[in-house]
Amino acid sequence: MPQPPTPDAIVFDLDGTLVDTVGDRITAWASTFRESSIPVTRGQLEPMIGMDGRRLAREVADAVGRSLSDADAEELDRRAGELFDQLNHDPRPLPGATELLTGLEERGVRWAIATSSRAEQVARSVAALALNSEPRIVDGSRVENAKPAPDLLLLAARELRADPAATSYVGDSTWDMAAAAAAGMVGIGVLAGTAVDADALRGAGARLVVETLEQLDLGS
Repeated sequence: MPQPPTPDAIVFDLDGTLVDTVGDRITAWASTFRESSIPVTRGQLEPMIGMDGRRLAREVADAVGRSLSDADAEELDRRAGELFDQLNHDPRPLPGATELLTGLEERGVRWAIATSSRAEQVARSVAALALNSEPRIVDGSRVENAKPAPDLLLLAARELRADPAATSYVGDSTWDMAAAAAAGMVGIGVLAGTAVDADALRGAGARLVVETLEQLDLGS
């Protein structure tokens, strides 16, 4: 599949795209549901990672006939984040992540991170990237609806002063690709840290799928 046109700006997902944290996310959610006596398997959770946590909580509960209030869904999302922080003590950058972001900085390319995670959950993962300066981050606490809604991505584009149609979004989940399509951005899927396969990413709207960020040429 050919590389998409060189974008004016690039927005990245965080978990599973830049840092290898999806496994810990799944474990944290599984533990959260177990505490609340809501049955779920890792296999059920894998394709759900990357969506708005409150929506994830509701969908898992709905599947077993449990109805959650807004407060319940918020609390489960908060607890999953808390447990994730306990697990995410030594996150690893995924192959090519630091090099790609450093190269964008050196070339003056506008870029940002847009993640459904809460603000308090991102610092350790971003620190693992060992960047020279603090990146621009749009987290899930800044919008009413996180992925697969386009709100996060559109807010990132506004902050970058970029046209969404000339912006690429790089992510590892089907929710990333759905959000990119809804925002009118070019969706690029990366497989190195994902819990889904290339066909799932393409089916959700990815224009390009690469194994690692080392294979991604975002232009000069």
